[in-house]
Amino acid sequence: MSTTTSHDPFRALDRTFDRLLAEGLRAPSGSTGAVMPMDLYRSGETFVAHIDLPGVDAESIDIDVEDRTLTVRAQRSAPEAEDAQWLSRERPSGTFARQLSLGRGLALDRIEADYRDGVLTLTIPVAEEAKPRRISVSHAGSGSSRTIESSASDSRSSSTDGGSSSSDRGSQTDSGGSQTPQSA
Repeated sequence: MSTTTSHDPFRALDRTFDRLLAEGLRAPSGSTGAVMPMDLYRSGETFVAHIDLPGVDAESIDIDVEDRTLTVRAQRSAPEAEDAQWLSRERPSGTFARQLSLGRGLALDRIEADYRDGVLTLTIPVAEEAKPRRISVSHAGSGSSRTIESSASDSRSSSTDGGSSSSDRGSQTDSGGSQTPQSA
């Protein structure tokens, strides 16, 4: 007996939000890089990430995608002040980095980035093949047809784990049929 399961990338989004709420904005233990606070949500057929990068020169921002992992790097230089006696120096400087594990069903070739007022905005569209669509079914001899709603991911068969790794950074799915970025 074959089992068909639906893949939904929004399960990973729920897990990401739960983890972020549990961790707050603190940096992971042993981390030397500064934290890049991020808001991540779905709006229609796109995911939107707003990443705070105040004081970062736009030329220092580097974004790449490799093996479904999106990496954002940026650098903020420490202010240079000759003969200064620092009384307080709390603003982080150096290299910032953040990774998002991207699930299947996202259009990686159409990701857009915009940096304005110290906020980097990434727009990650859902791939066409992952969007729900209607399929018309006709019945031979009756001349009538009916419409069945379906999505590309609903028709795929897979194992019970959805082919994702057990690690937190792997592609995650839930019952909605599409995949979501997951913070690493």
